[in-house]
Amino acid sequence: MTRQEFAAFCREKLIVLDGATGTNLQRAGMPAGVCPELWILEHPDILKRLQKEFLCAGTDILYAPTFSGNRIKLAEYGKEAELARINAELVKVSKQAVAEFENEAEEAEGEKKRRKCGAERWGHYIAGDLTMTGQLLHPLGTLKLEELIEIYKEQVRALVAAGTDLLVVETMMSLQECRAAVIAVREECELPLMVTLTFAEDEKTMYGTTPETAVTVLQSLGADAVGVNCSAGPDTLRSVVSRMYGVANVPIVAKPNAGLPKLADGETVYEMTPEIFAQEMRKLVADGAGIVGGCCGSTPLHIAALTDSIAGMCPPSVKTERKAVLTTERESFPIELDGTFRLIGERINPTGKKALQEELRSGTMDMVIRFAKEQEEAGADFLDVNVGMSGIDEKETLLRVIEAVVQTASLPLCLDSSYVEVLEAALRAYPGRALVNSVSAETEKMKLLLPIVKKYGAMFLLLPLSEEGLPRDQEEKKRIIHLVMEEAFRLGFAKEDIIVDGLVNTIGAGKQAAKETLATIRYCKEELGVATSIGLSNISFGLPARGYVNSAFLAMAIEAGLTMAIANPCSALTKSMMLAADLLAGKDGAELRFIEYAPTAAELLKTGNGTISRITEGKRPEGKETEQSKLFTAVLKGNRTKIEELTKQALEKGKQASEILNLDLIPAINEVGLLFEKQKYFLPQLIASAETMELAMKVLEPLLVKSTGEKRGTVVIATVKGDIHDIGKNLVALMLRNYGFEVIDLGKDVESENIIQAAKEHHADFIALSALMTTTMTRMKEVVELRNSAGLSAKVIIGGAVTTAQYAEEIGADGYSKDAQSAVKLVLSLLQS
Repeated sequence: MTRQEFAAFCREKLIVLDGATGTNLQRAGMPAGVCPELWILEHPDILKRLQKEFLCAGTDILYAPTFSGNRIKLAEYGKEAELARINAELVKVSKQAVAEFENEAEEAEGEKKRRKCGAERWGHYIAGDLTMTGQLLHPLGTLKLEELIEIYKEQVRALVAAGTDLLVVETMMSLQECRAAVIAVREECELPLMVTLTFAEDEKTMYGTTPETAVTVLQSLGADAVGVNCSAGPDTLRSVVSRMYGVANVPIVAKPNAGLPKLADGETVYEMTPEIFAQEMRKLVADGAGIVGGCCGSTPLHIAALTDSIAGMCPPSVKTERKAVLTTERESFPIELDGTFRLIGERINPTGKKALQEELRSGTMDMVIRFAKEQEEAGADFLDVNVGMSGIDEKETLLRVIEAVVQTASLPLCLDSSYVEVLEAALRAYPGRALVNSVSAETEKMKLLLPIVKKYGAMFLLLPLSEEGLPRDQEEKKRIIHLVMEEAFRLGFAKEDIIVDGLVNTIGAGKQAAKETLATIRYCKEELGVATSIGLSNISFGLPARGYVNSAFLAMAIEAGLTMAIANPCSALTKSMMLAADLLAGKDGAELRFIEYAPTAAELLKTGNGTISRITEGKRPEGKETEQSKLFTAVLKGNRTKIEELTKQALEKGKQASEILNLDLIPAINEVGLLFEKQKYFLPQLIASAETMELAMKVLEPLLVKSTGEKRGTVVIATVKGDIHDIGKNLVALMLRNYGFEVIDLGKDVESENIIQAAKEHHADFIALSALMTTTMTRMKEVVELRNSAGLSAKVIIGGAVTTAQYAEEIGADGYSKDAQSAVKLVLSLLQS
């Protein structure tokens, strides 16, 4: 199947996917704890029977059972060397299921049912299935991006060689891991690709990505369909699907569970009936889903009911209108011709900044981090990042700067370099949708850089320069703009992906400089319908009182239709002029933004300071920063590079270890927890802060044990037997250690008896259990029963994606936590009871 054929397939009919594999195979006899892929190869007829039932129920696309067929997952069972063979044989089993179904006369009724949805000219297809590895990407973990891309490539090559018709990347929690998978697929083949993520109750992934951001990034990068799978039942995912459809230019996939799992007679069950499932799925189609199926708990009966329910419905139309949007890994930032004026912070640039140049040469990121924080707090919408200077490896330096800025600020980046290879490395690493500064009509930029910008799904600034340099007049400038735009359109860009640089020259060297730029801005907006930007400070180069010239020119440019400017957001004069211009233009929300900022601007202009400096949220209010407040801020911001040095310095100055812990580290991690609960921080920040505190604790721990002689309590923690997922469990262990608990981490796939034995040996106060799969969560009840029979006083707490507070109560556990921060609160509260 080609990508064009897949698009036509999606236009012509509502596509039906299959249902659950794991839960159905478990019902058919697959035991918990085995490698599903190997078990299937030992029992191929059981899988074929299940898949033929799905085909009979109306399934158009079967997922080959290669879900855990990557190198890291197979290594859990010592089978990574057999990756190619395992993937090939699993695809072969699914192909046999399709062939047998299509050749067996008794399946004619299933074929008729399929054709009710209008699939007369379409057959059945097999999707090679990929998912996350279970390891954290750097800097949160040790897995590097290029290594992950190669891991996905290895499996993709095996699946393509095995003859899959298309590929699906599913059950994803990290947008950056999704990006790695899409890059791997697109560098290996041109098969159609679907990508689906899981979303929590707050309609964000575990890493904090919104539905709009996921769609924007992945469709720009080359996914042919994007959506949601697993997560919960279809009744709870309507808003997620609707939000995705609102920004999508590709079909939306919905493959939810048959409700949430519950425990009945010692077994995990899904109570949503096929009839209710089908009714709710019909609503998801109305909300925009054009590719539908079932995940955990969904049986062939659920898929048959779904097929009947949507019979006669037309697939939602795929919107062709495009939107200009930049993103971080978590949030989207739209750019509108008549919308809020956008400011690109210009300060992360070594030109004319000797101190920054010295830091970049030494590899220090302190000033970069400070500039990023200050510009975000001052109201920048995007951050320009440029490290062009002598004496450094620009590519490696830019990658380090991007990593530091992404962990510091929550704004999209404008990536700036004169070298194509540097920009490609930056685009490959950036975990959102970036803006490239810039593409001109120069041969290297237009012919080499433009395809790279397209490959990574970015937007770009169009700089109207050619091989001859600056355009001689306005007509030549227009000609260059059209030349670059036409090449971009040929590569598949839309005008919404382009922002034209007005090419500001200094007014001191030419009296018409401002007028020429204003004419370009008007032409682009009124004639071309394209957004524009300027480098604001260029207009006043060589003049005194530059701020006044800049702000006056900015007001004129905004009136002419300017969309954004690269400027210093910490300039009160510039910021005031920008907000006032929006106010006078009657833009939505402009009056509130201006009123909110006015007192700050008035005070700064009155004092003559002219720059913005706000206290960072969570930072101590002392005027002079002490060693302790530096520690507080380091933990709050997840600054791991200096925390050990700061801790040792505080001790050398006579501070007690207990004082550092209780007055700085604990308050800081508490503040992180509050920000996490308020959804101002997400999993990456939580991990960064927890690991920062852990480094400080390693310095303090010998002194704390010596002075107190005891810890708060002992926790035995493990992922239960049969489950090899441990990201959440590891974070809980890390957080509990930071709060002074002794944590005995038994790892993953741990026998229930071994958990109880460890609790006895270590006189545990708590037993913490994690499970991410419905097939293994019943092991938690087994541990509770063993604890009771052994007469242990240790309290059992549980957590994991499939668990709930109700489930904890049903199995007799003492508590449930939805994440690491709530696990700490739970343990502390139980300690008091």
